Amino acid sequence: MVLADLVGRLLLAPIELPVGIVTAIVGPNGCGKSTLLAGLARLHAPAGGAVLLDGVDIQRLPARELARRLALLPQEASAPEGLTVGDLVRFGRQPHQGWLRQWSADDRQAVAEALAAAGLEALAERPLEALSGGQRQRAWIAMTIAQQTPLLLLDEPTSALDLGHQLEVFELVRSLASRGRTIALVLHDLASACRYADHLVAMRDGRIVAQGAPAEVVSEALVAALYGVACTLIHDPVSGTPLLTNLRRLL
Repeated sequence: MVLADLVGRLLLAPIELPVGIVTAIVGPNGCGKSTLLAGLARLHAPAGGAVLLDGVDIQRLPARELARRLALLPQEASAPEGLTVGDLVRFGRQPHQGWLRQWSADDRQAVAEALAAAGLEALAERPLEALSGGQRQRAWIAMTIAQQTPLLLLDEPTSALDLGHQLEVFELVRSLASRGRTIALVLHDLASACRYADHLVAMRDGRIVAQGAPAEVVSEALVAALYGVACTLIHDPVSGTPLLTNLRRLL
């Protein structure tokens, strides 16, 4: 469980990331979504208040201990040329290494399980640059899986991916949540957030303006307040999640 009050220079209402489900952080460009995620990962120190992980202020946790509790995948992750999928995923085991604990059977098993969870076993020896966009993003997520943290923070994991590759990533995220992982991801696409997230945190101008289940908090008024867009709100006949139709820019 993660709670936050004031993160960086953002004035926030207290928020909670419910355990074992997917939370999507949404809002217009520049509203502070990535800053909030970075604050939850201790890349930004709170100007006031606290960020609590399992009831403990994360500022008090040693770096290695924090890395065993949460994993962050930034928006623009990069790797050295020639690195294979397996090499990348093995980096996820670094928080579990030390002077007295080197590579072990547990590490090998964690990497194998991460590759399997991401559907990348057959691509373990392939260079990252030889992968499709969706495969590459799944490889980065597999690295965080190998870290074996109960909490994953993903900053725009579907950015620049086509529809098919977006679905690959969303299906992987849902699969991880079904196995008990708590996941928070920043998304630009409100429709995808409604469809694939269990919990929504909506931001504007550095403030939390709504949070809760998508079907409970997403409204035509909220869409207008967040994006300056008018819409007609309906519900998916299969999933029951909100769908936005008849979109038009407000003057």
